Amino acid sequence: MEQAKFSDKMISAVMKFVNLKAIVALKDGVMYTLPLSLCGSVFLLLAQIPYQPFNDWMASIFGSGWTVPLLQIYNASFGIMAMAAAVGIGYAYAKNEKHEPLSAGILSLVVFLGLNNFSVTTDKGVTVSNVIDKSWTGGQGMVTAIIVGLVVGAVYSWFLTKKITIKLPESVPQGVANQFSALIPGIVILLGTMIVYMFFRYALNTTFIGWIYKVLQTPLQGLTDSLPGVIILTAAVPFLWWFGVHGAMIVGGVTGSLYTANELANQALITSGKELTIANGAHIMTPQFGALFVTVTGSGLTVGLVIAALLAAKSEQSKALGKIAIWPAIFNINEPIIFGFPIVMNPFMFLPFVLVPVVSAVVTYFAIKIGFLHPFSAVEVPWTTPPIISGFILQGVKGALWQIVVIAWSTIAYYPFFKKQDALNYKMEHEEELV
Repeated sequence: MEQAKFSDKMISAVMKFVNLKAIVALKDGVMYTLPLSLCGSVFLLLAQIPYQPFNDWMASIFGSGWTVPLLQIYNASFGIMAMAAAVGIGYAYAKNEKHEPLSAGILSLVVFLGLNNFSVTTDKGVTVSNVIDKSWTGGQGMVTAIIVGLVVGAVYSWFLTKKITIKLPESVPQGVANQFSALIPGIVILLGTMIVYMFFRYALNTTFIGWIYKVLQTPLQGLTDSLPGVIILTAAVPFLWWFGVHGAMIVGGVTGSLYTANELANQALITSGKELTIANGAHIMTPQFGALFVTVTGSGLTVGLVIAALLAAKSEQSKALGKIAIWPAIFNINEPIIFGFPIVMNPFMFLPFVLVPVVSAVVTYFAIKIGFLHPFSAVEVPWTTPPIISGFILQGVKGALWQIVVIAWSTIAYYPFFKKQDALNYKMEHEEELV
């Protein structure tokens, strides 16, 4: 009874957090940047094929600058990731509030740009005007983009909900009326942007984006790269899943922008000509870290449970589930095993479901720390890429072998817990036959 009450309270608290307007908008809005990262990764991968004879061959045909067009597309996608996030989050917030969302997205973009300087200073001290400083439109501006998107979306939606807008006759086309509805909230939002810009420029001699990066984003990125951060954030995903909440989506919605900023910072090291090493300031925690070694085959690294079912199942339920679940698991989909075994709210499965990915994350963290595996650049692969293949593409032979080790660990760890559950299933099936 006490356990049930605790579970109910926990589920209630988790669901309240999950359904916060800001969390929903953040989760939905950041998803709009996904095509940019995936498409940009393809062009970056082609520009950085880890096979020198191929690179030499391409250079002999197209010249030493053969990668320039490929990197142009990479910079046009990853380089504006923060701008896209600001638009997406503002858009998602207004859309979820049932208001015309495009105006909120555009206002978010204008605010994001309005908080930046339209000039850059070269290494020689020359100031160039009428340009957008792209230092802040990518990874370094991600936290500012989140703040801008949420604030603009909330303020814009508040004005429309309170009907503090310019009202036009019903005969005016809806498309025109929508634009006039955005005028009053737009003026208020842009006036606030100007005031914020003036304060940070004249009082602090910086920009809002630069200040947020220094005071908030840099410490948060450092937290994601710390061992306690790795353990907590890794454990949070299966912990939420155990209660039936999509842990990867919730945690990823909150931390995904920071992980993206980490990988873009890593890519900046490569672009600057430095070696991608921890000694040079490379980040360990990036989207690929989790996809390859923590959530590979699905949250909780449940492929071990599936393999255990295929190898040692006695109950008909476990045998059937193992045969069904192995194919989705190959492509990193594990809903069949999470809900079919089940893992959700199953006390036998809580411990391995949480600890298996945490142990994998910690060991992988140190594998990168000591140099056995290298930190990740901005190259990504689609999340459905099967294990071993994904490891080979992003980390070479060592990455593929490490994924095999991770899968083996998962199988060993899940095995005794599976045997216990399978024995109960087998006993229940035989009792039903006798009845």
